[in-house]
Amino acid sequence: MRSDMQLISINVGSTRQIEYEGKNFSTGIFKFPVSGSVAVSLTKIQGDGQADLESHGGVDKAVYLYPFEHYSFWRTELSEGIEELGSFGENFTAQGMLEEEVCIGDTFKVGSTIVQVTQPRTPCYKLAARFNRADLPRKFLKSLKSGFYLRVLQAGQVTAGDCFILCDQDPKPVTVCEVARTYHFQREDRSAIEGVLENRSLSAEWRRDLQQRLDRLP
Repeated sequence: MRSDMQLISINVGSTRQIEYEGKNFSTGIFKFPVSGSVAVSLTKIQGDGQADLESHGGVDKAVYLYPFEHYSFWRTELSEGIEELGSFGENFTAQGMLEEEVCIGDTFKVGSTIVQVTQPRTPCYKLAARFNRADLPRKFLKSLKSGFYLRVLQAGQVTAGDCFILCDQDPKPVTVCEVARTYHFQREDRSAIEGVLENRSLSAEWRRDLQQRLDRLP
């Protein structure tokens, strides 16, 4: 685990009504950096709007974290400037927290909060709407630069600049990247699915989906 794991930016935003490809919907994907100490509860960050509580929010997806290192990749990939942190709808923009290194169940103290990694993010049409790029969810998925959700084990306060301190891990660690690859691209790989399911910290939603998929395999 890297020693430079740091919270670069805390990002929140109100929900808003937008139109994209002829559909009107509410979204909280537009998030912007805030300064000072921010409260984190068991289900959300102070001041943050969550429009779709089935896809975002709740105990297993209280906070969404995106690695700061990916911003340079997307600036090149999308051929446009992406300067504002929070552009991918993340609550935490963090350094040193890459998907191929961080595991489901990794538990961190950051500020006075304690958070635990639960699952990768699956991109949806709201990401396409955010950038007005219909192809972005597919590119995002294929890149495996998904970011990941956190459950809050201990509510508290966080401030940009706080370090992430690893304090516990699942007995059967599996990286965020491995889980995303299995869930999206190895849908009939029994061994890979069984390996992910050995991890007891995986979100309830993904555990249920993977178990159902496993049960259907011959």
